[in-house]
Amino acid sequence: MNQAVAQDPLLSTDFIQEMVKQMRAIDSYGTYDGWPVERILAPYVVTKEQRRAIPVIGDPDEILLSRIKAFYNAIASLVEKECGLMAVPMINITHEGFGRAVITVGKLVVMDKTLRDVHRYGYESLSKMKDEADKLLSVALEIVGKYPEVAGM
Repeated sequence: MNQAVAQDPLLSTDFIQEMVKQMRAIDSYGTYDGWPVERILAPYVVTKEQRRAIPVIGDPDEILLSRIKAFYNAIASLVEKECGLMAVPMINITHEGFGRAVITVGKLVVMDKTLRDVHRYGYESLSKMKDEADKLLSVALEIVGKYPEVAGM
C-alpha cells in the first residue's frame, strides 16, 4: 500500500471499516486475509466505461449479490450502532437484476431502495459509495428519530 493511500482519511471512516467487516464476513475461505482495504473494496468501484461493457443479460452472479448484501448490511449495522435498536436489512433481487433493498427497525421501514440493473452495480469511487451510504444512513436515522415508538416495537 502506498503512503498516500495509507493516509487517506476515507479509509478510517465508520462506513468503510464496516464495509471491510462485511466483506470479510462473506469471505468463508479467507481469501481476503492480508489484503489491503482498497483491494477488498475494489469490486465496488466501477467506472462508466466498465459499466457500459457489462451485459445485462443472464442472472446476476452470487458474488455480485453478496456484495450488494454486504453494502446494505453495513448500512443496517451503522443504523443499529447509532440508534441502539436492531436494524434488519432485507434484499430481494429477481433473476433479471431488479429488486428492492429494505431496512427495518422494529416495525418501521427506515430505508427502501429500488434496485435496477444490478449486473452493473458499483460506484465511480469509494468516496461516491460512502456518500450514497451517508445519504441512506442519515435518512434512516431521521426516520427513527421521527417515529421512535414504532422503531421500538
